[in-house]
Amino acid sequence: MSIVDDNTAAAEARKREQRGWCWYDWANSVFPTSVTTVFGSLYLTSIAANAAIADTARNGPNPCPADAAGNTDKLKDCDISLFGLDFAAGSLWGYLLSFATVIQVLIVPLMGAIADRSPNKKPMLAFFAFGGSIATVAMALVSGTNWQLGVVLFILGNIGFGTSVVIYYSYIPEIATADERDGLSTRGWAFGYLGSGTALALQLAIVLSHEALGITEGNAAQIAFVISGIWWAAFTLIPLRRLRGHNPAKEGLVEGSVLTAGFRELGATLRHARTFPLTLAFLGTYLIYTDGIATVANVSAQYGREELKFSADVLITTILIVQFVAFFGGVLHGLVARRIGAKKTIMISLAVWVLVIGGAYFVQAGQAVQFYMVAGGIGLVLGGTNALSRSLFSQMVPPGKEAQYFAVYEIGERATSWLGPLLFAFMAGATGSYRYAIISLVIFFFVGLILMYFVPVRRAIQAVGNPEPAIL
Repeated sequence: MSIVDDNTAAAEARKREQRGWCWYDWANSVFPTSVTTVFGSLYLTSIAANAAIADTARNGPNPCPADAAGNTDKLKDCDISLFGLDFAAGSLWGYLLSFATVIQVLIVPLMGAIADRSPNKKPMLAFFAFGGSIATVAMALVSGTNWQLGVVLFILGNIGFGTSVVIYYSYIPEIATADERDGLSTRGWAFGYLGSGTALALQLAIVLSHEALGITEGNAAQIAFVISGIWWAAFTLIPLRRLRGHNPAKEGLVEGSVLTAGFRELGATLRHARTFPLTLAFLGTYLIYTDGIATVANVSAQYGREELKFSADVLITTILIVQFVAFFGGVLHGLVARRIGAKKTIMISLAVWVLVIGGAYFVQAGQAVQFYMVAGGIGLVLGGTNALSRSLFSQMVPPGKEAQYFAVYEIGERATSWLGPLLFAFMAGATGSYRYAIISLVIFFFVGLILMYFVPVRRAIQAVGNPEPAIL
């Protein structure tokens, strides 16, 4: 076989892996969208409220009855208890997200270090993906007042999601050349939004039709958990079938068992990361604007409900608009990056973010079409900004340290994710208006845009010894 034939065969094998790799975005995106953003918070909060009512009924006069109109929203203010600490049932989800993040900070970097030592990362990807999906399906068993079971299962699912994503990201340098990474990452991200949007549309159809189906809203949420877990597991089979072993034994690894050496290598990675200041400069810039992105995604429903007075139907429609527009936005970002490079495309995207958030400030209460237009703008840049950041960071990672550095990438994102919500809450409280709170988030995108301009990405890639893409 000639060299040309060998190169053609290698390119085709690489393309096949890339197509399979994208399916994991489709598979896992159902967890952050359906479980974390939509059904987890609503269902576990209601279960916690049930527990609070049951507890007060057993231990004395019930201080948390429904009001005269039968409104039970106030039940979320009733206290529940864990390890002797009392807190409002409505606060459970916020505390759970914070605690789950802390657990990820402790576990995910170690798993990344172990993955970089393993001669085959696929078993680890399968273990955490299937483990997370099983925990998600099991959340359907949460009912009545057993919110504690829901807490444990969500944390397990979150660990499975976070760790599998780090391993999944680490495949990018192994299955794509420098010039292919932007296109691969944006296709995967776009495909993920399409998948999560499709699953969410199915789940919301069940929720909205629960009376016709003869089930309660709680039953519909339980069905959504089952669909999410099965969806995640079933579509994970495609990348597991397509991806090859990769990650052969590397020189210079710390001696010892995978686990103990993983701990030592994690410490070494954190120390040696300082020798690549340009990589850290990009990471710091990313952490600023991704905090803005995450905050917008998390508070947009609250802004629509509290400030703009929209009904649940409008908010549900808005979520679906964002999901499906994000698919086209991700594809568009890949096409633009192919012509002008990832860095410039990210900068354009951040400028669009500034305009979209500015537009959200001027949406009039009750004007759903205006809100839908803002949602479309968010969807246009939501997936593409993060996708190109993912691929650009992969260029700046030292060879052989992909999983470890992507673990730092993911954990850094979570460790700083409190800044945006804090600013939003402070501005809302200080001004009495969510409009000033939403417009304050512009600062994250503006600062990110300015800092990105000064990050020398080509020098950063050269510093770690990776091949440079033709266009940056």
